[in-house]
Amino acid sequence: MSSKEADRINAAQQTLDTLYEISQLLNTQLDKETLATCVGMIESGVNPEALAAVIQELRREAAAAQNTQPDVR
Repeated sequence: MSSKEADRINAAQQTLDTLYEISQLLNTQLDKETLATCVGMIESGVNPEALAAVIQELRREAAAAQNTQPDVR
């Protein structure tokens, strides 16, 4: 790996770390892997507002599914 490529990878990792810290402060409940996936999608042209709406809808559906499952204790 060239020095230039290593510098690029290091810069990308630092950027992701910073975005993750901001994500934590904003209580987005996104883990680092999910955040990286979202960033990649946005860099590929996905509309950020549409992506946020999809994530919110998936969370609503997951919460509704948990609330409708019987308590198995």
